[in-house]
Amino acid sequence: MTAYTAVVTVRLKRGVLDPEAETTRQALSRLGFELDELRAADRFEIDLDAESEAAAAERAESMAERLLANPTIHDHSVDIENR
Repeated sequence: MTAYTAVVTVRLKRGVLDPEAETTRQALSRLGFELDELRAADRFEIDLDAESEAAAAERAESMAERLLANPTIHDHSVDIENR
C-alpha cells in the first residue's frame, strides 16, 4: 500500500446563492479590488493508504459523492498527491 493525500474541493454550483462569497466580494470591492465573481469553497485533505493512485481517487470520489458534496447544489473535484 502507498500513502496518498486526496484533496477534495467542494463549491456551490454557479447560480446557487453563496452569501459568504457575496459578502467577501463586496468587502473586496470596498477595498478597491474589482472582480466579476467570487465563489467560496471547502477543501478536505484526506490521508489514506491505497493500492494505486486510481484506487485512492476512487475512494475519495466515493466519499465526496456520499457525504462531502450534495450533487444537487455542489460541484466537486478530487486531486491525489503522494505523501
